[in-house]
This record gives sequence, structure tokens and C-alpha cells, in this order.
Amino acid sequence: MADVEERQVHGLKIRIDRTLCVGFGECVEAAPEAFRLDGQDVVEFAAPERVSREELLRACQACPVDALSVLDSEGRQLVP
Repeated sequence: MADVEERQVHGLKIRIDRTLCVGFGECVEAAPEAFRLDGQDVVEFAAPERVSREELLRACQACPVDALSVLDSEGRQLVP
């Protein structure tokens, strides 16, 4: 799996930097349909399109090590 994963969801670019993730799981608690921890306790996408834009933003903001980042459709960074 790549060190960085990206998905376009609800007009947002969600980026996971797997090298920063330490497996706290706060994003999974905030949006369990959107994110999950893999066998190495590193975040990965589940089905982020199944949750609202607001729920995605809250889940990404919950990451204490900034492994999740969010850009809007114009490239402005919203999270962290």
C-alpha cells in the first residue's frame, strides 16, 4: 500500500499520510463508515462517500498527529 492515499469525496480531497498515522483511531471513532485501521493499526479508507461532508471534516480534525488532511475544491487546506 502507498504511503499516501487520496480520495475525492463531497468536493473535498481527503489525504491519508500513512507514515504519520500511529493508530490512535480517533478518526475511526468519529466516522467508522469512512475510515478503518488495517492489520498494522494504520488508517485507511473504508467508504468515505457514505458519510456527510461535515462528518468527514470532524473525523479528519480528530487526528492528533495530522495524518489526515483535507483540501477544498480550490486547493485550500481545511484540515489540519
